[in-house]
Amino acid sequence: MENEKTIFDYSKLRGRIKEYFETETKFAETLGISNVQLSCLLNNKANWDQPLINKACMLLEILAIDIPVYFFTEKVKEV
Repeated sequence: MENEKTIFDYSKLRGRIKEYFETETKFAETLGISNVQLSCLLNNKANWDQPLINKACMLLEILAIDIPVYFFTEKVKEV
């Protein structure tokens, strides 16, 4: 259990992307990354870095105080 990877829930972020950009592809383009890279980020296959989080927040008008809700909410583990 020690080496378990933390899985984050990006459903709120996905909703915000849809609200502001309609598609993840359009958001990825504006963010300056590939659609594949965005998919990896949103599916916990890659980690968000601080500059990318900052740029995403500017594009999606996410306040600094709300960053934990969008980027660091852990998925509830099913037992």
